[in-house]
Amino acid sequence: MTVSPELRTVPTIGAPRSASPDLLRSVFRRHAAGVAVITAHGERPVGFTATSLNSVAADPPLISFGVGTGSSSWPVVAEAEHIGVHVLGEHQEELAATFARSGADRFAGPTRWSRGPEGVPVLDGVLAWLVCRVVARVPAGDHRIVIAQAVAGDPDGAGRPLLYHHGRFNALRD
Repeated sequence: MTVSPELRTVPTIGAPRSASPDLLRSVFRRHAAGVAVITAHGERPVGFTATSLNSVAADPPLISFGVGTGSSSWPVVAEAEHIGVHVLGEHQEELAATFARSGADRFAGPTRWSRGPEGVPVLDGVLAWLVCRVVARVPAGDHRIVIAQAVAGDPDGAGRPLLYHHGRFNALRD
């Protein structure tokens, strides 16, 4: 096999920086991610905005997300048997910001929600949602990676996904 001359060149890269929390944040600001809200119910409902949602396996249907152990939601998520996963639409930037804001009453108006399967708070008007049974909480630095198995959900919300990129919420472009 012959390689074209233009494929033999090495791309120019910047000088490497030592690994640090700032380097990781800077790199992941360049990574566009879907926006989700994770909810759970203890003595009161809790929730937070997450851009770390991942599909782990189809059979059984597993998802994962990261949550900081210092977050106000962590004590409830740490004990919850079930959690809610909500994929937000581009029309829900305000909802994403509410669930990302420290100290906000996230379930007060204008947030619309109801109790779903297993008593989990389910947000209205999202693109898709799942209720999942937590199967593992894996320590990862100052976070935990939560792995959960879907038990119910609805993929049929209307709209296009909300994205997070370069420190801002964004919509897809045509």
